[in-house]
Amino acid sequence: MFPLENAETKQGLRRIAIDPVTRVEGHGKVTLLLDDDNHVHQARLHIVEFRGFEAFIEGRPYWEVPVTVQRLCGICPVSHQLAAVKAMDLIAGYERLTPTAEKLRRLMHYGQILQSHAVHFFHLASPDLLLGFDSEPTKRNILGVAAQFPDIAKQGIFLRKYGQEVIRHVSGKRIHGVGAIPGGVSKALTDVERDELRRDVDTMIQWARDAVRLVARIHTTHPEFYDSFGEFRASMMSLVGPDGALELYDGALRARDADGGLIFDGAPCASYNEFLQEEVKSWTYMKFPHIRALGAEAGWYRVGPLARVQTCDFIATPLAEAERKNFLAAGGGKPRHGTLLYHWARMIEALHAAETIRDLLDDVEIVGTDLIGEKGERREEAVGVIEAPRGTLIHHYRVGADDLVKYCNLIVSTTNNNQAMNEAVRSVARSFIDGNEVTEGLLNHIEVAIRAYDPCLSCATHAIGQMPLQVDLVDSSGALVSRRAKNFSAA
Repeated sequence: MFPLENAETKQGLRRIAIDPVTRVEGHGKVTLLLDDDNHVHQARLHIVEFRGFEAFIEGRPYWEVPVTVQRLCGICPVSHQLAAVKAMDLIAGYERLTPTAEKLRRLMHYGQILQSHAVHFFHLASPDLLLGFDSEPTKRNILGVAAQFPDIAKQGIFLRKYGQEVIRHVSGKRIHGVGAIPGGVSKALTDVERDELRRDVDTMIQWARDAVRLVARIHTTHPEFYDSFGEFRASMMSLVGPDGALELYDGALRARDADGGLIFDGAPCASYNEFLQEEVKSWTYMKFPHIRALGAEAGWYRVGPLARVQTCDFIATPLAEAERKNFLAAGGGKPRHGTLLYHWARMIEALHAAETIRDLLDDVEIVGTDLIGEKGERREEAVGVIEAPRGTLIHHYRVGADDLVKYCNLIVSTTNNNQAMNEAVRSVARSFIDGNEVTEGLLNHIEVAIRAYDPCLSCATHAIGQMPLQVDLVDSSGALVSRRAKNFSAA
């Protein structure tokens, strides 16, 4: 049992709910149980949508899966498509892709990383970081950032747009494209498309570098606050390449403990369930994965940018690697565990993505036309693992002789971070809520901690035809004229 997960007794305690948590993808809520002196006795992040996507997949033809699973999410459909198609490559008998096909998939993936990181940092997180956690709530949004920092807002919008254009040119559409198919890709990149993307990539690299410097400057202005906000020790896990490099498309699993020591390294993705285990709890629909050998109490871990830049040995692109070294040096060379450090690490990855896109566009094989690999013997079972923007994403399938999916298990990035997000909520509740008068600004501190993980709750769980919606009609003085609400529970 984790501290503050369950109150010893709920008698006499009052309940505060943050419902829904705002500026995150999907629907979740936080509940706090406090006594008369505002001391916190219980703090939980609840995921209130029911998950059932695996059941939708079972019974469907395997070749439909890479397209179908994209509907898990409108923010990171490329990640789900690529994780699924990597598994279906093996199911269909394609052990190896052609060089052009693999590079086109990587190009699409790095476009996804760039656009997703830009959306999160500039649109969702920067209002807190630039305007203040306690700033006026009606202005604490991207429009407020655009009013005070127009150049930063503009760069965020165009970084996202550029990443989406990369995806469109490779997969045919910005969202829910069909570029990756079992065995390779369905579309070549033309010289005209390559040149169009190449024209702006140096500007994107400079803007991504500026974003790293911006978040580093924010942190170093008040290092004690930013390093300690939502800080707690945790293990970390990600893919790494054979040489220990940061690897977002393919590789083996590596986990480090809170001091940086190896827990496991070189773990084959196909054997993920020998290293990881999932646990369920009665108060949330999201599972709690953990390292099997350590058990549920000690084996939980972080994934995503903060984990990746510290589990790897280096980043292969020079500007991002220089920024990674600066990041580590700011922590004295020891593993860094502050929740807000996710933003710094995320922008280092955005810079790496922009550099990698340029390198891929400069590779002559990126405009090749050999798109499908050589087909071999089929398999009945396969696992596809990829580093999605939010962390390690695992797709596991079994397919029968009739080509229909018999088994599907998805461990998505946000699920891997479930316990870590709950620990962040409890850490902030102890530091800022406990014993104090509860204000909107203090409750936003808890949301700030959750947002740092960039959770994609609709990936991790799924509603069945119901999403909360509230529309307010106000007059020119701001007075409420009418309200229409659907499945909405006010805090």
